[in-house]
Amino acid sequence: MPKLVTIYGGSGFVGRHIAWRMAKIGWRVRVAVRRPNEAMFVKPYGYVGQVEPIFCNIRDDDSVAAAMQGADAVVNCVGILDNTGSNTFDAVQAQGAERIAKIAAERGIGYMVHLSALGANLDSESTYARTKAVGEASVLSHMPGAMILRPSVIFGVDDQFFNRFASMSRLGPFLPLVGGETLFQPVYVDDVAQAAVKGILGEAEGVFELGGPEAKSLAGWVDDILSEVNRSKIVINMPFAVGRMMGWFFDITCKALFGLFDNKIVTRDQVKLLRHDNVVSANAKSFAELGIKPTATDSIIGDYLWRFRPSGQYDAIKASAKNLGI
Repeated sequence: MPKLVTIYGGSGFVGRHIAWRMAKIGWRVRVAVRRPNEAMFVKPYGYVGQVEPIFCNIRDDDSVAAAMQGADAVVNCVGILDNTGSNTFDAVQAQGAERIAKIAAERGIGYMVHLSALGANLDSESTYARTKAVGEASVLSHMPGAMILRPSVIFGVDDQFFNRFASMSRLGPFLPLVGGETLFQPVYVDDVAQAAVKGILGEAEGVFELGGPEAKSLAGWVDDILSEVNRSKIVINMPFAVGRMMGWFFDITCKALFGLFDNKIVTRDQVKLLRHDNVVSANAKSFAELGIKPTATDSIIGDYLWRFRPSGQYDAIKASAKNLGI
């Protein structure tokens, strides 16, 4: 019988890549998610019955335990960016992570991989970063041999980094930024998945900080995005005080409208995060220790940002025709 891995949040941005890689090396994959009917796209990753989405709520002990039944390894990819409703940062990123690790330890499961984030810090003023750190500590208290992955912002076809700013570039002549001088080191989603596979197979343990081959300021990355989508914008780096006011306004609006408005612009907690660089520490274990060469952004982002160009896939053709005087 092939081995089984349960991936909590396995249909998400990172989880689906881990699921695909584990299926390709012959493991059975159980994708534990809140809405299995929306995760059916993972089934073709393997042969019939090899990859199965099932219901799971990581805020419930019985649900987590049922999803883990018979597993040889577990992966926790569940994380949130917005602190809303019952799925709060504490409930998901701290308590949820501990629940998975505690039950895994009780079940005698050998290997666990936990997806955290660069900037996780017990002393952070950001609730997101603080609960990420609490989650890490809880996982290691129950599963000392677990692998903790701390990626910088993750990029890929469905990312919320390059796609977000490319989409914003279509609106008006200005592109406002908060934290334009803050450094980021984007990492390719499949590189993170490769690292996770090492932990699932028991080939690595401990904390790994993951970043791509290049680090630059947020404003620098936005310049790259604008170049990729062939748009010229006036980039405005706003003071953090203005960013806090914006975050407060959008957060309050979201609450006042009872969630009818989803704040995907900027939150107060995100402004706190933007005050600190998001790059791999000098002495941290990273891709080098895992034998993985990180992928450069410019080799990937053109494959999916083309749709934000003024004429989409026809942009290059129109430019060529213009040079010919047509």
